[in-house]
Amino acid sequence: MKNKLENNPILLVEDNPVDVDLTIRAFKNSNLVNPIEVARDGEEALNYIKKWDDGATIPVVILLDLKLPKIDGLDVLKTMKKHPIYKTIPIVVLTSSAENSDIKAAYKLGVNSYIVKPVNFDSFLKVASQIELYWNVLNKLP
Repeated sequence: MKNKLENNPILLVEDNPVDVDLTIRAFKNSNLVNPIEVARDGEEALNYIKKWDDGATIPVVILLDLKLPKIDGLDVLKTMKKHPIYKTIPIVVLTSSAENSDIKAAYKLGVNSYIVKPVNFDSFLKVASQIELYWNVLNKLP
């Protein structure tokens, strides 16, 4: 049985163009069927709330970097998880920070998962494949 959100986009919130490219390439290599939308800073990520209110398709998952310009990733997470409608969108922190304080803060704010970005492409491919498998096949959404 297919997930009813299988063709909904994945929202990637990432300011580093190299990491954006790496993520998109990794998902393509794992035959991801979901389109990927990119917000390049925290403000752009929060602007998606208005887009969803105006009828844009809600993402199946949000991949959120923490170190973002304009609005920090933790502030984006906090705002999303407090939203009365969109708080149920799964958010996965995908960041280079392995700082215990960042991990604790993210979970305190309601993140669904916290993943430290692998440094090499092959490891990143494995992570991307696992993210896609989990959120599109294994995880059940309402």
